[in-house]
Amino acid sequence: MDEGPFNLIIVGGGTAGWMCAAACAAKLDPALYRVRLVESEEIGTVGVGEATLPQMKDFNDFLGLDEVEFMQATQASFKLGIEFVNWGRQGDRYVHPFGTFGRPIGEADFFSYWVRAHNAGQAAPLFDYCFPIVAALQNRFMLPNGDANDVRNAFAYAYHLDAFLYARYLRRWAEARGIERVEGRIVDVERDGQTGNIAAVTLASGTKVAGDMFVDCSGFRSLLMGQTLGVALEDWSRWLPCDSAQAVPSVRSPDFTPYTRSTRRPAGWQWRIPLQHRTGNGYVYSSADISDDEAAATLLANLDGEALAEPRVLRFKAGKREKAWAHNVVGMGLAGGFLEPLESTSIYLVQMAIMHMLTLLPPGPAIDPALPAEFNRVMDVEYDRIRDFLILHYIANDADAPLWERVTTMDVPDSLAGKIDRFRHRAHVQAYRDGLFGPPSWQAVFVGQGVVPEAADRLADMLPDDQLAERLAGLHATIARGAASAPLHADFVAHYCPAPAP
Repeated sequence: MDEGPFNLIIVGGGTAGWMCAAACAAKLDPALYRVRLVESEEIGTVGVGEATLPQMKDFNDFLGLDEVEFMQATQASFKLGIEFVNWGRQGDRYVHPFGTFGRPIGEADFFSYWVRAHNAGQAAPLFDYCFPIVAALQNRFMLPNGDANDVRNAFAYAYHLDAFLYARYLRRWAEARGIERVEGRIVDVERDGQTGNIAAVTLASGTKVAGDMFVDCSGFRSLLMGQTLGVALEDWSRWLPCDSAQAVPSVRSPDFTPYTRSTRRPAGWQWRIPLQHRTGNGYVYSSADISDDEAAATLLANLDGEALAEPRVLRFKAGKREKAWAHNVVGMGLAGGFLEPLESTSIYLVQMAIMHMLTLLPPGPAIDPALPAEFNRVMDVEYDRIRDFLILHYIANDADAPLWERVTTMDVPDSLAGKIDRFRHRAHVQAYRDGLFGPPSWQAVFVGQGVVPEAADRLADMLPDDQLAERLAGLHATIARGAASAPLHADFVAHYCPAPAP
């Protein structure tokens, strides 16, 4: 007997909900899966990130979106990395790039050769050997040219975008491809008395929406995962102490940078994200170290242009749900956990949850326990590795305020402590098979915040000093010429994807 399609219900819209809906529309057979999204116009959403990682381009390509159309619809600009100001020592700045340092020289990796030359006083700063950094700091941008032998191709790029406009764009796209949107505020959640699974949600209108499986995209409320199933939040605030943020848009600065900026403040850090029509700004801070009024004053005093609204306050706790998939519910976005946006990972984590869920979706209402077990394993890896990377930013600093004094002396996860020791002694960063942030990312933050290895891979000793110096000088000049040949970011955007005024 034909039992009909598998019913998948997405609870909540916003960035997470409509990303999930769009992916389902693109990749699930509508004869086998019926997908509905329940959201209420009465309930506001928290925009999940305005700065992204290069993996977002992969997601858009996975859907088959047109890049120009997407960028115009979301007022997007390009992003080559993140500039960190005052994070190591006051007055210092560095860029975490979406690209590699240098190019192959010999048996060892480029970074090992740079460490050898640097420690002998014979190298330029590490960041001068990275094309996207040199281009970004000149406010220049170009698309990768496809030539693997060209240093101008050794990078990826991401976007700055309006998260609300992105959700709206994906909604139109998904509904045009068969996704059903159900308007209504959820007032009750019904569970199966035998299995404990979610059976249905009831709306204020009295409508009942039943499903075989649910995706919780209800934001910080975590309506299904937290409130209904009682899946606890694993608290990481002992490592990531900021618990508040204030966000405010401002007039777009003439300095239209192809990078995000993060500036360390006494009680946290401030972000700056340039979009085509405005600049996004925010202050992420520890409420134990500064009042909301003081935080707002600090934020407003450090804008590059006139504020376009009053600062909006958000409260959060760093951490993740103990299970990302419990019973027949997958928690996605803020409903599944929150890591501050220091490295623009919010949309990435939504994307990873979507991709793993699509791979592991059951063919029918019966869910094999192996499926949520694998989903939880891979999402734990994603969160844990991002957590460690964020903690590194906090502990490698000059401790010039109470917050920063506390974090420099805190115990860190063993997984991070071992990584720091290996880097200090031998410049070693393990390349992950799963999870975010490869060796260049760790190298950028370590070196940018003043942690330079004592020595590197011994294979880097084999190249004679004069040959190493020649190779480094040639690469330095090639990157400088390549960056200077790229158009200004503002000119490239104006030609490639100009968005209409909102």
